[in-house]
Amino acid sequence: MSSNPRRLDTICVYCGSSDAAGPAWLDAAARFGATLAREDLRLVYGGGGMGLMGACARAALKAGGRVLGIIPDFLTQVEHTVPGVDTVVVSTMHERKARMFEESDAFVVLPGGIGTLEEAVEILSWRRLGVHAKPIVFYNPGGFWDPLFAIFAAFVDQDLTPDWFGESWRSVKTVAEILPAARAMAAAPVHPAFGAPI
Repeated sequence: MSSNPRRLDTICVYCGSSDAAGPAWLDAAARFGATLAREDLRLVYGGGGMGLMGACARAALKAGGRVLGIIPDFLTQVEHTVPGVDTVVVSTMHERKARMFEESDAFVVLPGGIGTLEEAVEILSWRRLGVHAKPIVFYNPGGFWDPLFAIFAAFVDQDLTPDWFGESWRSVKTVAEILPAARAMAAAPVHPAFGAPI
């Protein structure tokens, strides 16, 4: 197992873009964005100004943080970029996700819908395949992500996924626990199946 600590400078946040999200989740996203700024960690996110995405980015920017938004062209008039944020406009969703991956040292998954789920499952799949060994942390208020974790457990129970897959992410209940969990993962030995840390 590799025991070299991985650098954490840039945190990718996956989260919902709906303005209908509950106030508690919007507040949590804003608090996490401000935390990243205070910790001098760059935020990479999907580039939109709505929902949890917008709340996180605006709070990080307001607190003096470094923020990079990556958004496909067709969404710029739908999700509305945040003024003042360094924003890269790409052609496709595939380019967006690839660029977010390349720019980031760890991934944080806040509550969201089908798009957030798709991003989280893809980054977990890539870790399962040994493409990367970057930390992945789910913010799981009130057990929001528990149904997803139950599906993962079923995959393991049915021998469709190895039991060490559970090492590929952490789940926390509070915003304050997110960065410590990511840092602990970055410092922990990496299971050989995950490949070399990148």
